[in-house]
Amino acid sequence: MNKKIRKAVFPVAGLGTRFLPATKANPKEMLTVVDKPLIQYAAEEAVNAGVEELIFVTSSSKRAIEDHFDKNYELESELEKRGKTNLLRIVREVVPANVTCVYIRQPEALGLGHAVLCAQPVVGEEAFAVILADDLINGDQKCVLGQMIAVFNDRNCSILGVEQVPPGETDKYGIVDPGESDGRITRVRNIVEKPKPGDARSNLGVVGRYILTPAIFSHLLGIPRGAGGEIQLTDAIERLLQDEPVLAYQFAGKRYDCGSKLGYLQATVEYALRHPELREEFAEYLATEFGQQAQEPLCTGSC
Repeated sequence: MNKKIRKAVFPVAGLGTRFLPATKANPKEMLTVVDKPLIQYAAEEAVNAGVEELIFVTSSSKRAIEDHFDKNYELESELEKRGKTNLLRIVREVVPANVTCVYIRQPEALGLGHAVLCAQPVVGEEAFAVILADDLINGDQKCVLGQMIAVFNDRNCSILGVEQVPPGETDKYGIVDPGESDGRITRVRNIVEKPKPGDARSNLGVVGRYILTPAIFSHLLGIPRGAGGEIQLTDAIERLLQDEPVLAYQFAGKRYDCGSKLGYLQATVEYALRHPELREEFAEYLATEFGQQAQEPLCTGSC
């Protein structure tokens, strides 16, 4: 097994039904937070952590993702002719020259575990990362995947990115049954998909960052379909625990659940307040206008 994390899998074949009608013709991963689509934030996190191969598990409706990471000769030529060198640099740096993009079709919507399994021919016998673009995470220091890779380099086993979730919301997450802890690192004794709050063994919820050893593939091949008739990654991790250690890592950073409308709006506001070109004007706008607007009646109809 190659011990360096060189490959990251991005499961992007979902329908994005919580954002309809915006996602009727546009992938949810292409929704923008200020001036970048969610999938670019995820790809940048992987690249900043040293990943060299981005593996997108897509569906027939996700061509916009492929186009986004592809070269656009017409656009680049036009920007060059107009002397817009800064914009040209931004377009060309969407994917660094040393990074490869691979696209794999998921033929059926059979869940996250199935999406990861689709990447097996490209991943091979290497440990690899999985990133869910819905979970936008602003790391305090190194990016979250970079933090997890540092742990992997030391411990050489599968790692789950976790955070403490509200005790009443454990039924929205895979929840870790924790063993001994060492700072941010906890040994995983078991993992349960979406337990009721009264049944959860902790409030450590797994969010959209994983480092997995290639042994996960044999378990994904061997498990029956689980909740919703899908192949659940959580079920495969539960079996993996019988063969090798799995760690939970409480990352440093703030997660925005951009799979929900509220989380997406929170991310948009907070990223705009950190944007070097927008933060001052946007902060002034919020300070001077928001209070006044909050007193006005909500607009109804087509206004």
